[in-house]
Amino acid sequence: MDTSTLVWLAVVVIAGILLGVGSALASRRSIAKRHSEADIIRDRATQQERQATEREALADEAAANARAMQAQAEAKAAIAARLHHGAEMRREEAVSARAEVDGEFERADKIDPAVKSADSRDDGATDKFATGNGNPFTGNGRPDSRSAGHHVP
Repeated sequence: MDTSTLVWLAVVVIAGILLGVGSALASRRSIAKRHSEADIIRDRATQQERQATEREALADEAAANARAMQAQAEAKAAIAARLHHGAEMRREEAVSARAEVDGEFERADKIDPAVKSADSRDDGATDKFATGNGNPFTGNGRPDSRSAGHHVP
């Protein structure tokens, strides 16, 4: 073979080697760059995961607080219902007691000869006891100053 062919062959082989080395270096740089970008993405994803976990924890805490407040509200509503029922029972007892007391006053008025019914009173009554004047109890023997025949329920 001729020297110029050998020189050209050497140049082609060296160029091929240089081209292969350059290609390998470029590939390594590309791989390193992609690896670096992947690490940056993973770091961001890790930070976002921490934030998401914190948000989940806050949401769970808010839900637990809401359940606790709901339970308290239901307990207070049950207490209020019991108190309301007790108040209604007491109101019924008070109305019944008031009716009994009024009945007793009416009974006392019927059997008391000093008390005249509102229909049979004459406007010129002179009996101070019957009119309530001079009676130490004001109102025909009643300490609460009720007038005869007029009961307040």
